[in-house]
Amino acid sequence: MASVTRALLILFFLALLPQLRTPILLSSAHHLPVPFLCHPDQAKQLLQLKRSFSFVDSTTTLSSWQDGTDCCLWEGIGCDASSGNVTVLDLNNRGLFSHGLDPAVFSLTSLRRLDLSMNDFSGDPVDDGRLWLPDNIPATGFDRFTLLTHLNLSYLGLRGPIPDGIGKLVNLLSLDLSSSIVSDGYDVPDDSYIDYSYPLWVLNFDTLVANLSNLRELYLDGVDLSYSGHGWCTTLATYVPRLEILSMANCALTGPISKSLSRLSSLLVLNLQENYNITAGPFPEFLMDFINLTMLRLSNINLQGWFPSRPFQSKNLRVLDLSFNQNLTGHVPNFSNASSLGSLMLHGTSLLPVELKASTSFVSLKELSLDGNLVSVDFLSSFGTLGSLCKLDLAFDTASELGPVLSWIGHHKNITRLVIIYANFTEIPPALISNFKTLRSLIICACTLPRHVLHAVGNLTGLQTLQLFNCGMTGSSTLPSSIGNLTNLRDLYIVQCGFSGPMPAAIGRLTNLRNMYVYSAQFSGPIPATIGKLTNLENLYIEDGISGPIPATIGNLTHLNSVKFFGEFSGPSIPYTIGQLSQLTRLNIGYSTFSESIPSSFFGSLPSSLANLTQLTELILASNSLNGEIPSFVFSLPVLRYLDLSNNQLSGLVQDFDTRTSQLERVDLSNNALCTLQAIDLHGNKIEGQLPKELSNCFNLEILDIGSNRIVDTFPYWLRRLPNLSILLLRSNQLYGTIGDDNIVRDTKSVEEIFPSLQIIDLSSNNFSGVLKLQWLKQLKSMMSKYNSSGETIDFESTESGGPFYQYSIELTYKGILMTFERMLTTVTLIDFSNNRLEGTIPEALGSLVSLQILNLSHNTFTGKIPAQLGSIKDLESLDLSCNQLSGEIPQELTDLTFLEIMNLSNNNLVGRVPQSRQFSTFDISSFGGNPGLCGLPLLELPCGSSLSPYTPSAQLVHRSSTHSVDVVLFLFIGLGFDVGFAAAIVVEWNRVNR
Repeated sequence: MASVTRALLILFFLALLPQLRTPILLSSAHHLPVPFLCHPDQAKQLLQLKRSFSFVDSTTTLSSWQDGTDCCLWEGIGCDASSGNVTVLDLNNRGLFSHGLDPAVFSLTSLRRLDLSMNDFSGDPVDDGRLWLPDNIPATGFDRFTLLTHLNLSYLGLRGPIPDGIGKLVNLLSLDLSSSIVSDGYDVPDDSYIDYSYPLWVLNFDTLVANLSNLRELYLDGVDLSYSGHGWCTTLATYVPRLEILSMANCALTGPISKSLSRLSSLLVLNLQENYNITAGPFPEFLMDFINLTMLRLSNINLQGWFPSRPFQSKNLRVLDLSFNQNLTGHVPNFSNASSLGSLMLHGTSLLPVELKASTSFVSLKELSLDGNLVSVDFLSSFGTLGSLCKLDLAFDTASELGPVLSWIGHHKNITRLVIIYANFTEIPPALISNFKTLRSLIICACTLPRHVLHAVGNLTGLQTLQLFNCGMTGSSTLPSSIGNLTNLRDLYIVQCGFSGPMPAAIGRLTNLRNMYVYSAQFSGPIPATIGKLTNLENLYIEDGISGPIPATIGNLTHLNSVKFFGEFSGPSIPYTIGQLSQLTRLNIGYSTFSESIPSSFFGSLPSSLANLTQLTELILASNSLNGEIPSFVFSLPVLRYLDLSNNQLSGLVQDFDTRTSQLERVDLSNNALCTLQAIDLHGNKIEGQLPKELSNCFNLEILDIGSNRIVDTFPYWLRRLPNLSILLLRSNQLYGTIGDDNIVRDTKSVEEIFPSLQIIDLSSNNFSGVLKLQWLKQLKSMMSKYNSSGETIDFESTESGGPFYQYSIELTYKGILMTFERMLTTVTLIDFSNNRLEGTIPEALGSLVSLQILNLSHNTFTGKIPAQLGSIKDLESLDLSCNQLSGEIPQELTDLTFLEIMNLSNNNLVGRVPQSRQFSTFDISSFGGNPGLCGLPLLELPCGSSLSPYTPSAQLVHRSSTHSVDVVLFLFIGLGFDVGFAAAIVVEWNRVNR
């Protein structure tokens, strides 16, 4: 039986063999792809994350992140080999820009390592502190990363309270949320400073760390921990006792360093520097017993008293920084094994020198920083020969020690960085300076420098960095031409020095220079034309008393990335040759006296040369004497995010501004002569403060839209004399008081024509109260007749010959629906006072506004009867009086409104029979509901019964949609120099059409 069964199985297999083989052969013949390891849903979320990035200044475009490819092979992505889940997302230091952390990242719940550090997710195109920005760190979502072991969001530009969800990530081993870098005070990178603004803060330190018992590394540099009070040491010791790295520099810590911190005995690194609010107290001696300690940074934390004489027990201590604790006294520290020490920083203390033991060896010491009593030849000599020393910072108390100390320095041939502070070089022979041949970086601060010493500096041909800060010159105070010998120089800083005369032409020989910064150096005369030879220059900042024209040779510096000129520059114009700087991303020229307008050829001839400026993200030409119109090319620069032309004499229209392609986010055109503006749209932002009364000077203004902001003010009756103002949109703010002006309304003999061209006024969703003023309504002459029945589109013609027209689009609640009018016809008239606290009776004078098409007084507290005079508004298409306290019967006169398409009288106290007419029969029960006293059709359970086609208004409408034109966020107010609290962004929308 078994053999029969076996035979049958063999026959069955042979029968199936062709079918089994066919797919294999097809797969071989057609090379069917191997399935992706990556899950499609995770790839989708990663692509969404990529779409949130701007790559203008980035080192990558994430080109491997393509739909239809395996995301496990993408840059910065790692996957689990068995499950295919994304476990690593590492985009550290890619130069990415974003407006915050996209929620798509929270869908990657399988992540174990997330590192987005050293990018810019601030949403602020120019980090210069000019604009308060809202919190942007997501409040929720982090708790979904239940498997996460490493989270690094440091230096990312995030703002706000650290979310509680981060404190729930129980598997975390490393957490880095640092947001500031503490400078050593000497190196000056581009626009850098110690950031004490604390963009991130912790509301409850216990909540953050209570569940993170597995944590080994905690970096919170620059995070505000002031809310934690004095108990931060106990919190750390209680919840994260196994920490190995603790870095909380510049965290606004308060209270003492308590003994409870001694329970963190596994610490390798402890960094508490720049917490200057820590309670003054002695050095925490228990730290000397941490046998694994390799780095201890306690600078500027109010240490005082006598430093312990016993040695540090750690045999691996490599970095000790006690600097800037002025009341710390006693002798210099003792070490059980000084041979491992690589960095010792004791400047800014009151420590006293002591002769070091002969057996103590500092063979690994590479960095030494001393001042005061410690800067003496005797003490320095007690270190022995420091063969590894390469960085030396010395701040002198007396001039007498300078010569001998410089001789001692000359014996150390490996020193590459030398900082000298508070020294007088007057008596120093040049040979002592010329002897430092190995120097690569020389920083001289707050010193007296004779010209012969500066001349000797010119012999240090190996120098790559030269920084002169706050130095006084003696003798001839011109910068010697020998500086031109420093042909290897890459960084030159001259800040607040007392030079005189012009900048030497020899500076043109520094052909390897990458960065040049000159601040208040007191040079005079023009910038030498030889600067055009510095063809490797990347950043050029000159803020000084330099005068004369900017040399045209600057156009040769084609590697320039950033240019900043502040001075008494003059001349016919900004040099045209700047247009040749195709790699320029930031251009800032201010406080000059250029006498001509911004030339189109400033960026080369239009339009081809605009392609050379595809990298420009910041253009600041503020506080010059520029005049004329703003040329259209300024708004066409493809990646420009910040534009500042304020405090000039510019005039004309802001034109050719197509938001569909513009990347502009902040614009400042204040304090110019731009009151020829015809339209200003600031709606949909967080603008605060009052309406600027300078608007009353804009006599060409036709459209003003400041809706959906946070304006707190009264009704701007002072706009009443603007002859062309036809559209006034102030909805959704915090405006209050009465509508109109009591002083003028009380003058019953006034014949002043107010708002003579007003067609549309929307004051809805504010806090207006009181009664509508009869006299005020009687003065709205523009709505009392067929004021403009041409049916044309509101548009604005360019002042350039043959220029295009601009058709303006606005958002209105039209017939109960928020819509965008992409073309606004001159025949549309509207009053919307809904959602306020208006009271009293509805004025009969509204009936005189016979050209009105839309009237909305809903959601107020009007009482009394509906005026029969409303039946005189024959063109009325939409009437909404709902949600008031109106009483009486519905006037029969309303049946005369044959164009009425929308009517809402619901939720009042109306009584009687609903009037019957062909037009009223088109309204259903929703138009009359909530009035218990009404009767008659359509309130009975009967169909509406209208077969009429709905009336189509005389405007092209589109509903609000996600495909709306891209908004452009701008900074400050446009063109008027308002001195008010406009502390947020601005939105301007233009739609360009050719006529």
